[in-house]
Amino acid sequence: MKIRSLTLACTEVDLKRLPQAQFPEIAVSGRSNVGKSSLLNKILGRKNIARTSKEPGKTRTINFFLVNDRFYLVDLPGYGYAKVSVEMRKQWKRLILEYFETRESIGGVVQLVDSRHPPMKDDLMMMGKLIEEGRPFVITLTKADKVSRGKRQKTLKILREHIGGVKLRLLADKRPETGSPGPESESGLPVLFFSAKTGEGKEALWRWIASSVGIE
Repeated sequence: MKIRSLTLACTEVDLKRLPQAQFPEIAVSGRSNVGKSSLLNKILGRKNIARTSKEPGKTRTINFFLVNDRFYLVDLPGYGYAKVSVEMRKQWKRLILEYFETRESIGGVVQLVDSRHPPMKDDLMMMGKLIEEGRPFVITLTKADKVSRGKRQKTLKILREHIGGVKLRLLADKRPETGSPGPESESGLPVLFFSAKTGEGKEALWRWIASSVGIE
């Protein structure tokens, strides 16, 4: 997708003050330090549109980026470990869960999981919430450049086991040839490998986002 315009439309901690539901929203969710800011910078083609840091918990607000005057990319606070108080971490988690429960304009969620490790308890809780609320989501396995091609089937097998044996549908950057069934025409929970370093997964993720917000 070509980024013709990009605006930071809102930075908030209060759900009641979020923008009106004028555009569909794609939320980006994940644990602290899983690579949310790096992913946003990569897919948007910007170096510092989202601030990155080796210190978990850098994103502490809900940030709305208006893309091409068509839809919002919503950068949610990272959940899990961060160098803040236990109460603050609980507050961030409540904020995210309430957003998933109440925001009617969510078109889909990019749920990040570190490809080097099995999903953690908080990851499973978030995915369970998305399923419960009927929110479409794509599991995005970050830092894929650190996982060899030979180990990826094992990574997917472990992921599938942790989420209860749900069938997965692997999305790839290269489109299937016309007339060929290909993985993207099959059923299952969509999943892709993503690397902010190499750009792997960028095209597949954009196709999923475009489809989720109704852009051809």
